[in-house]
Amino acid sequence: MRIQIRPTLVFGSKNAKDPAVVDLVWLTSLLKDIDHGKTLMSACKKMGLSYRNVWQKLNEVEQALGFKLMDRVRGHGSQLSEYARYLIQFTDDFDQKTMRLGQTSLLHLEEGFAQFRFKAKKQWRFASSSDPIIQKAVIDIGGFELITAGSGEALERLLNYEVDIAGFHVSDPQSSQIIAKRLQKEGMQVFPVMKRVQGFLVAKGNPLSITSPKDLTRPKLRFINRQKGSGTRLLLDTILKDGGIDSRSIKGYENEEFTHSAIAMSILAKKADVGMGVKSVAIKNGLDFIYLKDEVFFLAMGEELSLDMELAKLIRKIRVLSGEMPGYKSIGLKRQIAGWV
Repeated sequence: MRIQIRPTLVFGSKNAKDPAVVDLVWLTSLLKDIDHGKTLMSACKKMGLSYRNVWQKLNEVEQALGFKLMDRVRGHGSQLSEYARYLIQFTDDFDQKTMRLGQTSLLHLEEGFAQFRFKAKKQWRFASSSDPIIQKAVIDIGGFELITAGSGEALERLLNYEVDIAGFHVSDPQSSQIIAKRLQKEGMQVFPVMKRVQGFLVAKGNPLSITSPKDLTRPKLRFINRQKGSGTRLLLDTILKDGGIDSRSIKGYENEEFTHSAIAMSILAKKADVGMGVKSVAIKNGLDFIYLKDEVFFLAMGEELSLDMELAKLIRKIRVLSGEMPGYKSIGLKRQIAGWV
């Protein structure tokens, strides 16, 4: 299946029941063919469309826009008007400016479709903190229903037997030990699977020269936060507390998104200047990354599930992917997390 996101022109009043819709990519492609010396008839044949239908569509567009796209010169065929050339240039510029944002949105759409395709095969309920490796591993392996939730919420759902597996991340050994002891007391097994890097995501080139958490208090700086209960939000609040920074002085602290990718999208769309996320998401979206903290990502589940072959496949897949992706490190040996569990 091929999916594309393309710009369109919609004609008609705001409350029109059946507005006219024109694909700008199709329209400008047709106009370019004509500009390159092709007749309207040959351009129609190239697109596999009838001359009559295309001619009617062009007339409708011209009528809606209020100007001619082509000048008909007897003996010389059709030539593009200055308005048509402007429309071509506008569409080309629009494509360049939105290419990265469009590709990222398309990737999110395809990932969502992929999860629905696997729905029939899902068995185990898996609540996990947002992470691109976790998402990819679940899609690749199948057999798991992934529920994106903050680390705290994921653990709470596991302990309440609402889910079978919890994925959570911790940034300091003391907190990790406390969580592990609580889980083990409830008969849960804890598996470290990877280390990852958290930091600030900013626009390419870091135009606002953001270097530390103190910069978040600048009056004109717009921050985008993760939701309450997420491990990333907890990490930020810990950093702010250690640095003596009042969250009320941060513009946008109350504005929340639920995934690392959503944070990146907010920055790409210029809705925010900075947010927290993992390094891999910054790289994938062409953003700059300011390092803040290393953390360990764990999976927790009941003893019965910990012996399941499908769970073993999932853990292996996560470790393989984390060994390949920037900003991550695979963890498979207890000595790699000495003092954390």
